[in-house]
Amino acid sequence: MSTPILPRRRPGRPPRLDSSGQDGRERLLRAGLELLTERAFHSVGLEELLGRAGVPRGSFYHYYASKDDFGLEAVDAYGRYFAARLDRRLLAPGRSPLDRLADFVADAEAGMARHGFRRGCLIGNLGQEMGGLADDFRLRIEAVFQDWEARLADCLSAAVAAGQLAPETDCPRWAHLFWIGWEGAVLRARLVRNGAPLRLFFETFLAALPRPPSFPAEETPCSTPS
Repeated sequence: MSTPILPRRRPGRPPRLDSSGQDGRERLLRAGLELLTERAFHSVGLEELLGRAGVPRGSFYHYYASKDDFGLEAVDAYGRYFAARLDRRLLAPGRSPLDRLADFVADAEAGMARHGFRRGCLIGNLGQEMGGLADDFRLRIEAVFQDWEARLADCLSAAVAAGQLAPETDCPRWAHLFWIGWEGAVLRARLVRNGAPLRLFFETFLAALPRPPSFPAEETPCSTPS
């Protein structure tokens, strides 16, 4: 997946820019997001992070009070980046709501494929490490998931309004279920290094959604491409 630059600026003197126009904080955050989509938080050392970012050794604690402080900012940055990515697909004009969801799944698979399925979801990765992380991470990660669920629930509500889903569809519940299953599918895709788990999950999710009695089978949106 591509990696955003979404730093939260702190007050103080203006940052020192490198030749690319990035400051040290931005480079640290970008490098951290790249590493944390591939690796566990505890396996990423500061030396590796500083080396990837091209930032001097003493600079880390100029920007962050601790590694946990950096990790929490990475959660926020990735959450905002992925929410924007969801909106680009789930709010896209000219497509039915369920086709928009199919477009998101196809886009996510293509993004993983670009990196050889070595990168996954930073939020899901950190969620698997909760036994070794401060409780602040649990609260922040759950807040991100709830935000993503709300965006998907809105898309499913639009599908109800469009007649693609039954009027009684509990959209928040189905959105909650989607993200539970999706994170497992992303993990399995990284294990097998292909997108088959993503496609299988999505096809199963679509088939399980409650449809109105008059909804023609041929109108069911296509699954993601092979």
